[in-house]
Amino acid sequence: MEIPFVTKPRQDTGLYNAKLGIWLFLASEVMLFGGLFSSYIVLRINAAAENWPHGLLNIPIGTFNTAVLITSSVTVVLSWAALKMNDFARYRKLQAVTILCALGFLGTKSIEYSDKFTHYEIWFKNGDRQTGHIYHEGKKAWFWSNKTLEGVPELKDKDGKVLRPAVAPITELEFHPDAHHYAEAALAAKKSGGATEHKAAAEHKEGAHEAVKVKTADIKRLSAFVPAHSTYFAIYFTLTALHGLHVLAGALVIAYIWGPGAKMWKREPAQYTNRIEVSGLFWHFVDLVWIFLFPVLYLL
Repeated sequence: MEIPFVTKPRQDTGLYNAKLGIWLFLASEVMLFGGLFSSYIVLRINAAAENWPHGLLNIPIGTFNTAVLITSSVTVVLSWAALKMNDFARYRKLQAVTILCALGFLGTKSIEYSDKFTHYEIWFKNGDRQTGHIYHEGKKAWFWSNKTLEGVPELKDKDGKVLRPAVAPITELEFHPDAHHYAEAALAAKKSGGATEHKAAAEHKEGAHEAVKVKTADIKRLSAFVPAHSTYFAIYFTLTALHGLHVLAGALVIAYIWGPGAKMWKREPAQYTNRIEVSGLFWHFVDLVWIFLFPVLYLL
C-alpha cells in the first residue's frame, strides 16, 4: 500500500505529510518553551536585585556556542540545497559539518556545566559574599554544601563490623576567590577593620586571585552554582538542559539520515530530500531557542 502525499503536497494544506507533521510538532515545542520563558519573566520581575546573580556565566563561551549553532543552521540549508541540485557528495560534507557543530556545542556546554559544579559562592556570617573555587586536601571540591562540611559518624552493623568509617568535620577550606570580587571584599574589610583572615586576604589588589584559608565556622552558607544555589541557576539548568536534549536528539536524527538512512537516496531521492528539509526545520527551531536563551540568561 502506497502512502499518499509523501513527496507531493496535500491539496488542503499545500504541504506533504512530513512537513505538516513537523510544523504541528514545532507548535507544541513553542508552547513548551513559551511556558518556561514566561515563568522566567515572572520570576525575574519579582526577584529582589540582591537575590538575582549577575556576571556568573561565561559570556565568551555562550557567544562561541551561538556562533556554532548559527553555522550549523547555514550548513543544514546548504546541504538541503545540494540535494535539490543532485549533489550528494556536497550534501554529505555539509551535513558532516552540522553534526560536528552539534557535538562541539554539547562538548562546550559540558565543560561549562563542569565549571559550575566546581564554582562556589560563600555567604559569610559577617554578611560578606564571595565566589570562587574551593580545594580540600589538594583537590578541587565537587558539590560541596554546608551539610558536607559537618562530617559523618562511623556506621556499624549489628555485629560491630564497620560499614562506613567516620568522616571528620572539615574545619578549614582552601578558597580561591574570583578576581573581580577582590575590590568589593577589600572595601568591606576596611569598613569592618579587617578582622577575619579571609577579609585580610581580600585587601590584595584586584586580580591577584590568591588562595586564602577560610574557617568553616565563619561560613553561614556555601553552595556550588547548581540548581539549589538560587532560582536563577534552577532556571538556567532547566532551560539549558532541556535545550541540550533537543540538540542531542536533533543531532542523532541528522546523523542517522546522513549515515545508515542515506540508502534511501538511491531509491527515493525526493523523499530523502524531504527528510533533510524536515530535520532541518527542527534544527532551525533548536537554534532559534538558543538565540533567545543566550541574551536572556547570559546578558540580562
